[in-house]
Amino acid sequence: MKYRKEQMNRIHRVEGQVRGVLRMMEQEKSCKEVVAQLSAVRSAMDRTAAAVVADNLKECLTNDSDSSVTNPVDEAVRLLVRSR
Repeated sequence: MKYRKEQMNRIHRVEGQVRGVLRMMEQEKSCKEVVAQLSAVRSAMDRTAAAVVADNLKECLTNDSDSSVTNPVDEAVRLLVRSR
């Protein structure tokens, strides 16, 4: 599957966020601050998964899933829900 540079850039940003969370934990920042950043990481990953499915919907559904898929919309929703 071909991924766009923008999709990979999203992952690099998330990677930086995760490193930031680790730094916060090492610095013993408050639980509230750490949880807020973890929530931001989760949200960024959810948006990234949605972007990958949306940008590559046809290829994602025809190449990466069971050939017995009868409804591509249902399969797209299943992929997004599973990513959560």
